[in-house]
Amino acid sequence: MIEVEQLTKRYGPTLAVSDVTFQVQKGEILGFLGPNGAGKTTTMRVITGYLPPSSGNVTVAGHDVVEEPLEAKKRTGYLPESPPVYTDMRVTEYLAFVARIKGLPRREIKSRLDEVCEKCAISDVRERQIGKLSKGYRQRVGLAQAIIHNPEVLVLDEPTAGLDPKQIIETRELIKGLAGQHTIVLSTHILPEVSKTCDRVVVINGGKIAAVGTPKELTERLQGFETVLVTAEGPASELQEKLRAVIGVTLVEEREQHNSRVTLEVHAEKGVDVRAELARAVVESQWKLLELKTSGLSLEDIFLKLTTKDLSEGN
Repeated sequence: MIEVEQLTKRYGPTLAVSDVTFQVQKGEILGFLGPNGAGKTTTMRVITGYLPPSSGNVTVAGHDVVEEPLEAKKRTGYLPESPPVYTDMRVTEYLAFVARIKGLPRREIKSRLDEVCEKCAISDVRERQIGKLSKGYRQRVGLAQAIIHNPEVLVLDEPTAGLDPKQIIETRELIKGLAGQHTIVLSTHILPEVSKTCDRVVVINGGKIAAVGTPKELTERLQGFETVLVTAEGPASELQEKLRAVIGVTLVEEREQHNSRVTLEVHAEKGVDVRAELARAVVESQWKLLELKTSGLSLEDIFLKLTTKDLSEGN
């Protein structure tokens, strides 16, 4: 549905995006993740046709954004970080105006207005002036204008920026509800945004793609060992010694201890499942096994590993 191939964008001598390549499948929510200044917004603006690329190709629903800009834009809904709303207009007045600009037949505008107001939970403020709405409601109006023409692709740049916790949760649920009907690219630097909303992640850093995949795939790629957390009641030093003796275990470290209860982090060779033998070692020693679970890198760990490495490596 979206194909970005070797995209490069320069602002004079400044290289904002360099050789970026990724795809987004139909109906997917793709998280475009990176620190501030990483090149997220520049990439979003090229996808939506707001900026031309310096080199490379971008297609939306089969239409090149440079060669067929109008066809690509017809199939794209865009919510920039600051919603493009006119504060002196009423909600329905503004959305009808956007609908006309985007080429909706006049006979369809009213029914489409009713539909997007319901979907974006703004029916209760549809006759109010936009300038008198809260930031959360203005964000929803911005999302409504992005979907008013029922586009195949939605590009959302920092859609929850500046919202309070309740508004963030509501906006996340709204975006998740749009999946399947629309292909969505969601640009953000907020980690929970990705883990709670997106199917797959593209991590960008310094204008270059650092990694692409699901959080699970990125964990497996970056972590060269299996991790198991074992919580038991027993002598900590003897527990560690017993677990170190399990075949496949490479490291046992104490994570926390409270009275006789201790939690140990066990590293095993990649691809080796040691959980059954760890449980056996604890139980046969007549210690009480309280919990045993696998543990991978958190999204925060993945983000830090990918965005703090030296970008000059390998160049």
